[in-house]
Amino acid sequence: MSNTERRVGTVSRGIRCPIIREGDDLAAIVTESVLLAAESEGFTLRDRDVISLTESIVARAQGNYASVDCIAKDVQKKLGGETVGVIFPILSRNRFAICLRGIAKGAKKIVLMLSYPSDEVGNELVSLDKLDEAGINPYSDVLSLEKYRELFGENKHEFTGVDYVEYYGNLIREMGSEVEIVFANQAKTILNYTDCVLTCDIHTRARTKRILKAAGAKVVCGLDDIMNAPVDGSGYNEKYGLLGSNKSTEESIKLFPRECKPLVLDIQKRIFEATGKHVEVMVYGDGAFKDPQGKIWELADPVVSPAYTDGLVGTPNELKLKYLADNDFKNLSGEELKKAISESIKAKEGSLVGNMASQGTTPRQLTDLIGSLCDLTSGSGDKGTPVVLVQGYFDNYTT
Repeated sequence: MSNTERRVGTVSRGIRCPIIREGDDLAAIVTESVLLAAESEGFTLRDRDVISLTESIVARAQGNYASVDCIAKDVQKKLGGETVGVIFPILSRNRFAICLRGIAKGAKKIVLMLSYPSDEVGNELVSLDKLDEAGINPYSDVLSLEKYRELFGENKHEFTGVDYVEYYGNLIREMGSEVEIVFANQAKTILNYTDCVLTCDIHTRARTKRILKAAGAKVVCGLDDIMNAPVDGSGYNEKYGLLGSNKSTEESIKLFPRECKPLVLDIQKRIFEATGKHVEVMVYGDGAFKDPQGKIWELADPVVSPAYTDGLVGTPNELKLKYLADNDFKNLSGEELKKAISESIKAKEGSLVGNMASQGTTPRQLTDLIGSLCDLTSGSGDKGTPVVLVQGYFDNYTT
């Protein structure tokens, strides 16, 4: 093994940045922060390094905010302001509570239909064991609030200690709206209560809208149809509306960033001009992974990455080294084994779908994989590293 051989594969570094405010030149700040980090830590940028920015600093620089009043006005205009069915929301103070305040303010009555035993991203209202015990079939059975309480009592969220059923009910009443809460998993159940429906699911929204329209709903909107244009000069997101939004204050939300492809291209260009290296750049939100303890699937954003440079399109095309070592080259060792594996990697062509030597390499989108790595690196709290530099991701054993 030569002394010049690289001994490290993928490295993920959180990059400290100043606090970003509306109107800041984000491309300049990110470029400078990465270059200063390289200088202070003594590393150099290389071709195909990935610079990733959290969606929150992009939205903040864009000033992409909306108030409860703006949400209320849009909901009232689009859903009629009378009785509105609000179905399949996720259970989250950060993600949905402020949106719900606006929705409730824009209607006289809310029929809140919660999926059970858990919401779309895995927050549990009641355990599967308790459902089994009570003889309830979540696919077909519709429960009133009274029936839910009688069977299951109060259920506080394992991590937050919040009883979301009570919390959402109170929140709707505080905004001056009547509330009725039901538990069901069939979208069309809501049509027994109202024909104006706001479906709040994220990844299943297209199917839910289709089912409701086919079943005769008068008005069907998704969260992506609310705040998809400015209201009284507010922020907006033409593609995702309220999807991907986060709590900013008790009276406002920060929306998912608007069109940001020009931003990632600008950063790519600035890095090239400064270093001569061709890096990839992406914006990321939630990672896409599941917590084994709380069963919560992280992805509450509509996508992991709303914008990225062209070199991040596609999926990995990798061979499983341990499969080659245990099978094709099980009689080799040392330099001979290393050489045989290196030649297999160099010889691989096109898609490896169906090739036994690639099984178990999980062909997820590159942006979903790298975005998940970055989300774990930056954390969701006080690390102060809203930019992540990933190096060596596209290296392999032969590099």
